[in-house]
Order: sequence, then structure tokens, then C-alpha cells
Amino acid sequence: MSIPSEGTPESDRREGCPPPRETLRLVGHAAAEQALLSAYRSDRMHHAWLISGPEGVGKATLAYRLARFVLAHPDPADAAVQTAQDLAVAEDHPAARRLARLSHPDLLVLRRGWNADRKTFFAEIRVDDVRRTGSFFGSTAGEGGWRVCVVDTADDMNGAAANALLKALEEPPPRALFLLLSAAPRALPAPVRSRCRSLRLSPLRQAETLEVLKGLPEVAEEHEAEALATAAELSEGSVARALSLLASDGAALRNMVTGLLDRLPAVDVRAAHALAEDVARRGAEARFALFVTLVGDWLHARVSAGAALREPRLARFAELWEKTARSAHDIEVFNLDRRPFVLETLTELAGLARR
Repeated sequence: MSIPSEGTPESDRREGCPPPRETLRLVGHAAAEQALLSAYRSDRMHHAWLISGPEGVGKATLAYRLARFVLAHPDPADAAVQTAQDLAVAEDHPAARRLARLSHPDLLVLRRGWNADRKTFFAEIRVDDVRRTGSFFGSTAGEGGWRVCVVDTADDMNGAAANALLKALEEPPPRALFLLLSAAPRALPAPVRSRCRSLRLSPLRQAETLEVLKGLPEVAEEHEAEALATAAELSEGSVARALSLLASDGAALRNMVTGLLDRLPAVDVRAAHALAEDVARRGAEARFALFVTLVGDWLHARVSAGAALREPRLARFAELWEKTARSAHDIEVFNLDRRPFVLETLTELAGLARR
């Protein structure tokens, strides 16, 4: 595995956080970790795992944790494996050090590369990247054990790359392990999914998200405890989203949106337009997602208090939430302008609040 040049950006790295391969501690997902350990310990390890779940919940951290354990303990029958309580490997273990540097000969990482000419990441994992699996798995393992390929993420593969990976998955050599990460597994080609054993990770609990944030020195030093707690509360179990909210002052946005919702059916037109411009900016995806979440929470609260409402009105609240969620999804998928959505949503909420 080639070592990234000093200063070269990496597509799986977030500002203020160590890359997943250097993260030794796993927060949450104990059941998933035990499932992987049990499969390895029984010497019935499936050659390919599709580890899925929302962005930022720890898929890559778990994948590298398994890779580190397998490379450190290549014999499933070894006493260290049979007595292990989890997949932890000591930081000073040679396999851990080499994996962290991406210098382990038996580790291959497929991810979007850096386009030095354009100073940006390639939009996809390209077929030439995936074809490296041929030479990687075609040679003898450098240290006589397992060879591990981490695909971060499988969602980034173009069609040709997915077909090239499928060929490797169909005829894996002995002691080959593929770890495919995905936030949208159903969008992957069915033949690729069918060759993998699926392992779904759930969003982290709020306390777990806060625990991760507090464990990031740069993040914990830069933000007050209250800001960390608010980000964890609004993150929907995603550390990535919590970090985006911290970077974009999600607490202030929540106050802005809550203020508009609390004044319904009156609408502050100037504030509504300012909000629409705010969440429509490039790079404001987390702020837009927070707006959608807060609207959903507002509607859910009204439906939950339905004892005081007539049934037709309850149905209109539910219909608006379904429409809002569907429209927000379309905006994300097709990269549509968010401004009309924000203004239309506030107008419809005001109309419901008047009735």
C-alpha cells in the first residue's frame, strides 16, 4: 500500500479529527464488533463484509479496527484471538503502527484520490484504482497472513469500478478480506451486495456522540461544553454531522429556526429570506439538514399533542411532514436550490398554524 505524501489531502479525513485508521477506540457498535470477532474466532470468516450505516457513525473506524486485529493476529485459533474480549490492538503493536501509516504490505485502501492538477478529489473511485486488487491479491501475503482491502466508500465507485471489484469478489484467494463501507447500500449493484455479508450500524446515541466529540482534542479545546452538547443533540447520531454543526454554529441556527417556528402563523419575511439564503450556501448541507430536522420535530410535536386537535388537522400535519421529507431528499439527490423549499415550507406551516 502506497503511503500518502506529506500534506496530501485524504478523502476520508475530517478537519480536527485523526483519520479512521489511526482511531483505536470504538464508541458504540458493541454488537457489531462482537459479530465480527465471533466470525473470525470461529474460522468461518466471510471474505467480504458490507458495513453500512449513516455517514459519520463509525463504519471506517470499525473496518480498520477489524483489519488491524486480523493483521496483528493472523491465526484465528491463536490464544490471543480465542480469549479476546473485543477487536482492540495495542497502539504500539507493529501491525497497528504500520496500518496507521498505510505502510502495511497486506493492506489496500481504495478511496477517491487527490487530483493534484485540479487541487481537488476525484469525483469517483476509478476503475484503475480497483484494478490494483488484481496484483494485490495475486501475490503472496507479505507477512504470510491475511490480505485486507478497505473500500471507503463503495458508494463512490463508478460502474466500471464496481464491475472490476465484482470480479475480485467472485474469485477471492484464501485469506482475502474485503471491507466495503456504504451509506446507501441499496444503491450498490445487486451482484456486489450478494457477494458480501451485511453488517448495518445504527446512529450513535446522543451520549456516545458527545463522548466522541470530547475525545477529539482539537474539537474539545475549541468549543465550549454547551456547544458540544448541542451539536451531539442535533447530530442524529452522526459525528460527521456534529462536526459540521460545530463548524457552522448549529446552535445559532437552531435559535433562528425555533424563533421563526414559535411565531407561527406570523412569518417574519425578512428573517425567512435570510434563513433561506443561509442554508442554500455551498457547504451548508448540515445546516439545511438541521432545518429539515427542526421542522420535522415541530410537526411531530403537534401530531403528538393530537388529543387537542381534530383528526383532519392531524392528517394535514402528517401529510406536510411526508411532503417535506420527500422534497428534502430530492433536493439532496438532485442538488436542487434549497431556497424555494425553505420559503414554501414556512408558508405551508403558517397556513396550518392558522387553522
